[in-house]
Amino acid sequence: MSGIPVGISTCLLGKEVRHDGGHKHSRYCTEVLSRHFDFRPICPELEAGLGVPRPAIHLREYPEGMRLTESKGTADHTDAMQDFTSGIMPELADLRGYILMAKSPSCGMARIKVHNPEGQVMRRDGQGMFAEALMRAYPLMPVEEEGRLNDDALRENFIERVFAYDDWMQNVAGENLTAKALIEFHTRHKFQLLAHSEKIYRQLGPMLSDLKSEALESVASRYIEGFMEGMTKQVSRGSHTNVMQHLMGYLRDAMKGEDRKVLIEQIEAYGRGEVPLIVPMTLLRMAQRREPADYLQLQQYLSPYPDELGLRNKV
Repeated sequence: MSGIPVGISTCLLGKEVRHDGGHKHSRYCTEVLSRHFDFRPICPELEAGLGVPRPAIHLREYPEGMRLTESKGTADHTDAMQDFTSGIMPELADLRGYILMAKSPSCGMARIKVHNPEGQVMRRDGQGMFAEALMRAYPLMPVEEEGRLNDDALRENFIERVFAYDDWMQNVAGENLTAKALIEFHTRHKFQLLAHSEKIYRQLGPMLSDLKSEALESVASRYIEGFMEGMTKQVSRGSHTNVMQHLMGYLRDAMKGEDRKVLIEQIEAYGRGEVPLIVPMTLLRMAQRREPADYLQLQQYLSPYPDELGLRNKV
């Protein structure tokens, strides 16, 4: 079984492609995520023809627009980068996510230094030229910087979104789109969405109640835009607690007496920050396996990604 296709900055795989001939090897990417992701490495600067080693480059803002220039010199690589970017972008349509190298004038997702024509830093709110084009071309695709994956909550959120987006791309998008496929996707992910954003959850449900009032493609487009927006929102302990209590209602026959009391205690302990999410979630899953409830078996909320990633041990 092949992994989920995910783009990545080449230097994060340990390849010596940076301007100084070095790399930024991420062992988490190569030793953990590579078991589940089929990484597609791209170094925009190298593949735009800048070579290794090469002079450092940065973003300069002129009245006519942003340019990618050498930080010490006059060489301008904007056209080469734009030519490469426009050529490669259609080839990335099958990706389910992208991990970028931070602080790069080509790959940085945010907080990139922007210089004036004289080379002085004016602000730090720019985007790398390749990263900006990527996120503009594929606004639904989960994108994250490698350094931010060191944050437990951000890492869990990104990986959860990648797996959900992969489900959409495999089972709903394109030729697979049917009313049944759209409703089944919503059914699988509704408790995930509820945990992330109750507001968006309540907006999307009614959208699917009458799929004959407009073109299905239009409904699906609005749905997945709202869904992926909702999934970017961080889940609070209160939201997880609410969803787990809701799920308990489907397990009345499987959990009685002392078992039910223990689960309630652990959900409350999670809400107070005393135990990680994996503790009450494991009890819920055990109850579900003991006496399967068909509706809960469908729910990705219970297992949104492989257990071996250990993500719910730290949130």
